Amino acid sequence: MSEKKAIAIIILILLVDQISKVYIKTNFVLSEKIEVLSWFQITFVENEGMAWGTKLSDFITFISDRTAKVCLTVFRILAVIAIGFWLRNVLRAQSPKILIFAIAIIFAGALGNIIDSVFYGVLFDSSVGQVATLLPEHGYDNLFHGKVVDMLHFPIWSGILPNWIPHYGGTYFEFFQPVFNVADIAISSGIGILIFFNKSAFRTNNSAPPTDPEN
Repeated sequence: MSEKKAIAIIILILLVDQISKVYIKTNFVLSEKIEVLSWFQITFVENEGMAWGTKLSDFITFISDRTAKVCLTVFRILAVIAIGFWLRNVLRAQSPKILIFAIAIIFAGALGNIIDSVFYGVLFDSSVGQVATLLPEHGYDNLFHGKVVDMLHFPIWSGILPNWIPHYGGTYFEFFQPVFNVADIAISSGIGILIFFNKSAFRTNNSAPPTDPEN
């Protein structure tokens, strides 16, 4: 895969991700939902931390939520820089297309969520009880304190689990409960490709020129 194609993939994912997030922020009130299908909803939530709303301060209890938020954002930026160097290296090495594609979509997804974390606090005002305004006089927070916008929800099944299931029997369960965004899909898809197509993605050319049996 050429560098131009990889960049085009990254730009496309970023555009779809950011356009969808800006649309949700400027048209939905926080927690508002629309049922598209019985198993698919548009549900506006904001994620202050890591996957599924987990916060760094949940694990490092001696730091405040705001300090943990900045640390998490800085870590994400460093991770994206590292992924960017990895992508550059595999492009220069003319690695398998599937590897380049996987790294490119992981990079795009991570960068998409970083944009939220770094800039959304100053680009939008609050979505609590109102539809947010783009570029207000005062945002809802400072740089590096933005919240990641999620909106894709797939409640494929929900109900009470059978009593015979250990520990969880008789309790309410929903599959799939997390709400996510286009960037999350890109990251998860890229990681999935690297896991399930590992041999194809990381194959090396070990072929050597044929030798003359008479020599």
